[in-house]
Amino acid sequence: MDIDEDGWPPASVESLWAVDLGDGTVRLDNTPWFVRGVASGDIIRVQPDDDGVLWAGETVQPSQSCTIRLIVLKDGGSAAARQSVLEIFHRLGTTGEGIEQFRMVALDVPPQADLPKIRELLEHGETKKWWHWEEGCVTAAWEAAARPRGQRCPAPACGEPRT
Repeated sequence: MDIDEDGWPPASVESLWAVDLGDGTVRLDNTPWFVRGVASGDIIRVQPDDDGVLWAGETVQPSQSCTIRLIVLKDGGSAAARQSVLEIFHRLGTTGEGIEQFRMVALDVPPQADLPKIRELLEHGETKKWWHWEEGCVTAAWEAAARPRGQRCPAPACGEPRT
């Protein structure tokens, strides 16, 4: 991975869990923290090095899942705040995990998840300064779920009254 001028991501290599499919490909089996352009469930071509470590190549078959990452700001990114973020997005169809070191949550957003409400909540939470978020890997369906700029987040998606 390329590291930017701010030192992000904090590593040049990320190891991911994967299931070896036995034909020179693997299926990713976790949500990437830093790698861009891949999501859980993607089928990736791999090449072993001299030590048998598999190195990722091209995506052979995308899973149609998205990878969304958040830096949790609310309550200093505490374990409780990260867990709360995971729980609220889980209700909209995502899975994910948090990591204390970077106050991060990585979300796996499958295609059947409620993409419009997830996007609305992400944008609402950023406006409220609960988190910053980025798209690690997105699909055409995710892009199609984008609200036109300037629309407000409806109360049912965000769990608080409209202002």
